[in-house]
Amino acid sequence: MDTVVVAPPASVPVTLRKLYFLRFAFAAVWAALVFATADALGPLSTALLLVYPLFDVAAAVVDVRSARANGGPAAPLYANIAISSLTVLALALAATSGIPAVLRVWGAWAVTAGIVQLVAGAVRRRLGGQWPMIVSGAVSTLAGLSFVTQAGAEDPSLSSLAGYAFLGGVFFLVSALRLGRGGSAPA
Repeated sequence: MDTVVVAPPASVPVTLRKLYFLRFAFAAVWAALVFATADALGPLSTALLLVYPLFDVAAAVVDVRSARANGGPAAPLYANIAISSLTVLALALAATSGIPAVLRVWGAWAVTAGIVQLVAGAVRRRLGGQWPMIVSGAVSTLAGLSFVTQAGAEDPSLSSLAGYAFLGGVFFLVSALRLGRGGSAPA
C-alpha cells in the first residue's frame, strides 16, 4: 500500500522561518536587558517582564494567521495566545509583590507554554524543523518548575529568566535554520 504525503504550502515554512529568526533576535536582546537589570524589580525590569509574553502573543497571532491561511493546526496557537495574555496580567500583579511572586508566575507560564509548544511542534512535524521546538517545549516545562523552586531561595533573582529566554531563542534559531532546508526535511 502506498502512502501519499501531502507537502505543506511553501508559504508556511517561509513564514515560520522568518518568525523564528525574529523570535531569536528578540530573545537575545531581551535576555541581555533582563540580565543587566536582574537584581532589582524596578520600572525597567517590570516593563521587560511584561513585554516578553506580549511579544509571545504577537508572534502567536502571526503564526495563527499563517496556519489558518494554509489549513494548518491553530488550536495550540490559540491556547498559547490565551495563556500568554493571562500571564501579562498575572506578571503585572506579581511585580507589585516582588521577585519571588514574579518567578512563580513566570514558572507557571513556562510550564504551560512549554507543554503547548511541545504539542504544537509535534503536530507540525511534517513541516520539518520542529524537533528543536519539541525539545524547547520540554525544556521550558522543566525550567518553569525550577523557577517556582527558585522563588523560595534566600536571594531570588531574575537572571535565570534571561538564560531561559536566550536558550529559547537559540531553539528558535535552530528551528529556523532547519526550516530553511525545505518543508520536506524530517522534523
